[in-house]
Amino acid sequence: MTEPTKVSGSIKAVTFYEVIKGVGAVVTALALWAWHNDVSLWIESVNHAWVQHFGTLFSAQVESLTRVAQQASENWALFILFILGYASLRFVEAYGLWTDRTWAYWFSVLGYGVFLPAEVYYLITRPFDWLKLAVLLLNILVVIVVYKQMRRKGLI
Repeated sequence: MTEPTKVSGSIKAVTFYEVIKGVGAVVTALALWAWHNDVSLWIESVNHAWVQHFGTLFSAQVESLTRVAQQASENWALFILFILGYASLRFVEAYGLWTDRTWAYWFSVLGYGVFLPAEVYYLITRPFDWLKLAVLLLNILVVIVVYKQMRRKGLI
């Protein structure tokens, strides 16, 4: 019986990041399923509480999330399917990285890398957004980590 290869700590960190995103997506889908009739009321009260406690901090993100949540409440079944599909991809990628599968490295580096130009474009052409910058930097870090591991393994 062959001994399983050991996964690096940085790949484990990417794996945990993928699991966290997957779990977050599942929780979001469950919340949308449970409260799809009350989303508008819930959004209104959350927005009010946010403004009361934080003022205009992250107002662009709050407005964007509000629009998406309102659209989701109107097409909740479709959004739930989309969200669960996204979660499934995150869990499959996490499994593949955790078990040191070659396809998972390619899936990860290409999956993140393909969106980097769009993220840079939106960061430059739209009003500055700290959250978009953080996501861009985190995604660049994931690509670098996975790419370096691929080089170490002789996949590139």
